Amino acid sequence: MKYLIQSILVAVTLLTVSCNDYLDRFPKDSFSEPTFFKTENDLIYYANQFYGSLPVQRMDNDNNSDNMVPQNINTFLAGTYTVPGSGGGWASGDWANIRSCNYFLEHYSRAETSFKERYAGEVRFFRALFYWYKVVNFGDVPLLLKALDDNSEELYGPREKREKVMDEVVLEDLKFAVANLPEKNQAAAGRLHKDAARALMSRICLWEGTYRKYRNIEGADTYLDACVKASEELMDAGYDIYSTGNTDEDYRNLFIQKDLRSNPEAIFYRAYITDKNTHNYTRQASENNTGMSKDFVDSYLFLDDGKPIGLTSHPYDDSTPAKECEGRDPRYTQTIATPGFIMTLPDLAVNLPAIGTSRTSTGYWNIKGRSSDLAQFNADKSDLDLFIFRYAEVLLNYAEAKYELTGSLTIAELDKSINLIRDRVGMPHLTTNPDADPNAVNYGYTVAPLLYEIRRERRIELVGEGFRFNDIIRWKAGKLIEGVKTIRGMKLTDELRSQYADPSSLNNIAVDDDYYIIVYPSIATTRKWNDKSYLYPLPTDEKDRCHYEQNPGWN
Repeated sequence: MKYLIQSILVAVTLLTVSCNDYLDRFPKDSFSEPTFFKTENDLIYYANQFYGSLPVQRMDNDNNSDNMVPQNINTFLAGTYTVPGSGGGWASGDWANIRSCNYFLEHYSRAETSFKERYAGEVRFFRALFYWYKVVNFGDVPLLLKALDDNSEELYGPREKREKVMDEVVLEDLKFAVANLPEKNQAAAGRLHKDAARALMSRICLWEGTYRKYRNIEGADTYLDACVKASEELMDAGYDIYSTGNTDEDYRNLFIQKDLRSNPEAIFYRAYITDKNTHNYTRQASENNTGMSKDFVDSYLFLDDGKPIGLTSHPYDDSTPAKECEGRDPRYTQTIATPGFIMTLPDLAVNLPAIGTSRTSTGYWNIKGRSSDLAQFNADKSDLDLFIFRYAEVLLNYAEAKYELTGSLTIAELDKSINLIRDRVGMPHLTTNPDADPNAVNYGYTVAPLLYEIRRERRIELVGEGFRFNDIIRWKAGKLIEGVKTIRGMKLTDELRSQYADPSSLNNIAVDDDYYIIVYPSIATTRKWNDKSYLYPLPTDEKDRCHYEQNPGWN
């Protein structure tokens, strides 16, 4: 029977942050502190509250990047985001989880169980995750490792350097979690284990290592080494890329499975059960008011020679949806609805993109993770399992970290990482010395051809899963947002318009001189990246109350 990751909220009132009540008060009205933290069940009950915060991977989470173009413009990327007066990720509730982790870690040791360190490992896994989120968004943050009371001087302490927080909290918590969590086959159903901690270590350490490298901050190699080590441990643990040998369906089918328990790619996932614990993704993906960008679609390689548009010998024609996807990486048609896609079983198929509707803003309708089973379309009734950590990401992390450390990859290293992923869809293998793409997107700096292809593979394989904006930040590659094709859709020629049953319904669809759909007429030419957007601003009330310096450029 499928397991259900528990997310029961602990019966406590978690009073937390503002500068004046920062992680400070004991939840007196919910349980008696002297009698709690006595048994293993107490530790389990308390730790359960954090499971709802696990990073479950939906497939429409790239709206804040160059991969997707939502109908409603992203204000942060458009440069119109303003400093919030309050909230903005820094309000009291936004710090509740960190306070709760600290409270647990102060009291758990008195429990009468030999498994107490296991649950400390769970909580330190979550504290690493929560503090990493804060560092990603704000950079320097207060470093508080205990639950404070009203008189604690630390309440008025400074923001600590982001590097200190990453070194002393995030990395150390991850190491503790790996050391103290049980092996996967010894963990209780649905609870964290060593492999989940290794996967988070792989993810976070790649992020931090590259963040530091591209900003010339000391310690980059320490994190890149840790990423490689955690990834290699998972690569030796028996995981594999899911494949049945059907290169035209396996990638799509990976994300629409009811039971991931036996899937070799599932390191950790959230299980859903009919009529008990369900979600709404398939229905939302049918009307999600977004679409893939032309910039993203152009990044797909060709199947016969593994080369990009500017180098392939394969004929390329983007005048119609059917022609544009012809001969491309099979993940194209398993990610984007193209003519013939079965929208609803048994035979309701897509003919022409429903541009101008809630289905797609660009003509490139994202179908990754969307089932065609009508039962999954019912509101809040989907019981498809969702990944939290999957093996393909780990392989991509490994390849990138290895390259960033050494400046190269061997064929053997490629074959057990990038090429293993490509094998699922029958794509030609990446070699150690690929040709430079003449139409390469502009990172704002030179990217060696092999690294460029590693990054391309990551973009294609993980699209929609919420990695892209963080990738842009860690690479210091905001320039990517300025590409005009990042806010363009498919080509809509007069001839293609005439093929619609009611061409007049497309009269409000604007196109540029080359007939590509303009999603945002207000910025028809391009977006302009501002380097202040590498961090979010602190809300005015907390900045003023605690006398913090605002993040650069946001004054």
